[in-house]
Amino acid sequence: MAAKPKTKRKVNTIDEYLAGLSDDQRAALEKLRTTIRAAAPDAEECISYQVPAFRLNGVLVAFGARASHCAFYPMSSSTVAAHKDELKGYETSTGTIRFQPDHPLPAALVRKIIKARIAENAG
Repeated sequence: MAAKPKTKRKVNTIDEYLAGLSDDQRAALEKLRTTIRAAAPDAEECISYQVPAFRLNGVLVAFGARASHCAFYPMSSSTVAAHKDELKGYETSTGTIRFQPDHPLPAALVRKIIKARIAENAG
């Protein structure tokens, strides 16, 4: 499975990043992107640390793919910890939630995490 864009050049847009992924990873991350856009319509898309991200009063969330998984980065260990019960079945670490393309994060949970991050960034 291709995980990063196939070329070594830096990507400038989320579309460029997604174009370099396997079909299953691209589909999973496009769905995640749509959910993020709907939950945070005022957030600006960008590339941060060579992964797709959204900014709203600072970096809000990001996402990406590696050879063995996809990842959602709420950029906040407290937000991940606050949703630990709902994240059972997913691998988590400080500010990161890993998932398989065929077992994506539920959209309702992503929306809850986004709302928590919007509040956190506004505070």
